[in-house]
Amino acid sequence: PLMGDALTLLLLATGGLLASVILASVVDVLLGRLVAAGRISRPEIHLSIVVDAPIARAWELLSDIDRQPEWMHEMKQVTMLTPPPVGVGSRGRATVRIFGIGTTDEVVITRFEPPRTFAIRHEGHFVGEGEITLVALDRERTRVDWMEYLRPPLFGTLGGFLQRPILAAIFRSDLRSLRALLAR
Repeated sequence: PLMGDALTLLLLATGGLLASVILASVVDVLLGRLVAAGRISRPEIHLSIVVDAPIARAWELLSDIDRQPEWMHEMKQVTMLTPPPVGVGSRGRATVRIFGIGTTDEVVITRFEPPRTFAIRHEGHFVGEGEITLVALDRERTRVDWMEYLRPPLFGTLGGFLQRPILAAIFRSDLRSLRALLAR
């Protein structure tokens, strides 16, 4: 009887896991179709912050790739894979750790328009794109607008929606760190 109970529990657990995977797959496909048809927006993150710095100074810190881990705290290390100068087509690799889980983020710069726009395409396990735009509000203040879209390797669209609030909180904290660095 004990062996039968254990086998029953194993089958229930396995069946529950399989049912969960099938359900997540179906939801992911349906969400993907709704996004593709334009019925819902893809799970992008849009954030803004005003910093007390002229646009040139904000751009100088933001576009200094070696210094990005100072304000992007989940980025533990960043390495440029292409020689300077940094520009469209430049490639980099970052080691990122969120909740103790590490991944390598391969990126390509897709827009580099000083002092206004810095955009990348993520080509690692998480694919997507990000763009930071600077807007001079006056001579001493700049608005930083950040759009990020990341698709996880499993259940890409569903995963994108599920991770969005977590990543938005992380990126919001990063922007506050950027603002604090610029205030010094």
